[in-house]
Amino acid sequence: MHTALVIAAGLVLLGLFLLPAQWLRRPVLRARAAAWFVPVWFVCAAANMWVGVARAGYSIGDEFPVFVVVFAVPAAVALLLRRLWR
Repeated sequence: MHTALVIAAGLVLLGLFLLPAQWLRRPVLRARAAAWFVPVWFVCAAANMWVGVARAGYSIGDEFPVFVVVFAVPAAVALLLRRLWR
C-alpha cells in the first residue's frame, strides 16, 4: 500500500511540475518540465528508500526492487510525456 501511495505522490508531483507550463500553453516548456522532474523524483525515491532502510529496518536488498518500481513508474510517465511533446 505504501508503494502505491508513493507512486501516486510521484504522479502528483509530476502534475505540479507540468502545471505552470500547461497554463502558459507552451509544449516546449512542458517537455522541459517533464525532463526536470526525473532527477528530482530520483532524489525523492532515494529518500524513500533511505527511510525504509534506516528507519523501517529493511535491508538494501529488500528496498532496492521497491525503489526501482517507485522511481520507474512516474519517471516513465514523465519521459513518455516529454517524448510526446517534443
